[in-house]
Amino acid sequence: MSFADQISKLPRATFREHIAERLRFAILIGELEPGAALVETTLAERFSVSRAPLREALRQLVEEGLITTVPYTGTRVIDLTVDDVREIHSLRTTLERFAFEQAWPKRDTAFGREMRRRKTALTKTIDHGDDLASIAAELELHSLVYEASGHRLLQRSWAGLRGRLQLYWAAHHRAHGKRGPRRDAHDDYVAAALGDDLAAMHAEVDDHMQRGARQTEKFLSARSRASSSPSSKNRRLAGALT
Repeated sequence: MSFADQISKLPRATFREHIAERLRFAILIGELEPGAALVETTLAERFSVSRAPLREALRQLVEEGLITTVPYTGTRVIDLTVDDVREIHSLRTTLERFAFEQAWPKRDTAFGREMRRRKTALTKTIDHGDDLASIAAELELHSLVYEASGHRLLQRSWAGLRGRLQLYWAAHHRAHGKRGPRRDAHDDYVAAALGDDLAAMHAEVDDHMQRGARQTEKFLSARSRASSSPSSKNRRLAGALT
């Protein structure tokens, strides 16, 4: 059964979400490459969907930070640069440190139980070798402290970062040749989050955000050099015309 057949009878909102999910999948696995132009007519034909729900799905991905629309230029997949990675790293470190400051006195038994549950869910996706599921699970694990903070402006700031963070993690995994993070990558993070030393939690946030960043920067630099070569430009032009 085709993708269109599977979702053609779904409610409009769910229909839009399924299209967004398919586009998100294509972006995160690199099927829709960073910087690729997204033409509605081409995508509608490719996914066998009408343009109205497709347009809604594209707006959703713009809000998530996975794609961008530039006046007189069109809609494109976000292309993370080394500078983007450095900005993500610095902003995310600041946000997460602040989130733990806000959430620290509010942690309770339910917080600990949910943190462990999300850590277990992430570990299962890693064991199954499901890269995209691991990205979603890692996002949910880190989201918990923002949810617990009760700080609405902070939560909106985190929501605005989630899309680019997914792109960063996808690049990070490819840079390391892995399908998901290391299995033990969040052990210290969870232990500190459930501990009683806020200073130790701050130190773990700093260290956790820094791990692997340098190799990801090297990966993106190499990709940028490759994509700017004449042969790569010709391939992208040919792909856009098909």
